[in-house]
Amino acid sequence: MSKIEEALSTSRLELHHISAQGIVDLFENKSDRAAIAGRDIRNPHQVLINNSGPLAWRVPQVKEDESINKWFVRWIVLKESREIVGSTSFHGAPDTDGMIEIGLGIEEPFQGNGYAKEALAAMWKWACSQSEVRTLRYTVSPDNLPSIAVIRYFGFDFMGQQLDEIDGPEDIYEISSANFMARWGS
Repeated sequence: MSKIEEALSTSRLELHHISAQGIVDLFENKSDRAAIAGRDIRNPHQVLINNSGPLAWRVPQVKEDESINKWFVRWIVLKESREIVGSTSFHGAPDTDGMIEIGLGIEEPFQGNGYAKEALAAMWKWACSQSEVRTLRYTVSPDNLPSIAVIRYFGFDFMGQQLDEIDGPEDIYEISSANFMARWGS
């Protein structure tokens, strides 16, 4: 079985890594039992159960190579209430150029509280500590103004646009890991 990465901690959040078996069970059985096992957290909003988010893409990758799971799904947990309010995941391991892309979802009742910024900062700092990561990427619909505001806050540069088969047009934003850490590493 693949190793579970240590939880990342911010002032208000913990980002709990989910085991390979945990993400498979979430997707195939709609069960969070393996994903939560042994942790003092709860999932009252059924995060990744009612809406599987990135699991349709991550599960086949993990089944092919469990070692890739270190880059995948983490619960976003409020420290105070111990409840899961979202999830975040890189799309895969860094590519041959050292680029890594991330996705994130915060449950609607918790949006607008800065949790996305806090979770992204923690994930990106962790990624930048991995020697193979040289570029951070974020893609977003040009109509998703809240997400665009978040990515601009971090100083990512607009690199152009791509057409995603599922999501349609997406703006591409990137920043080097060195520039990110120079600005946000402390």
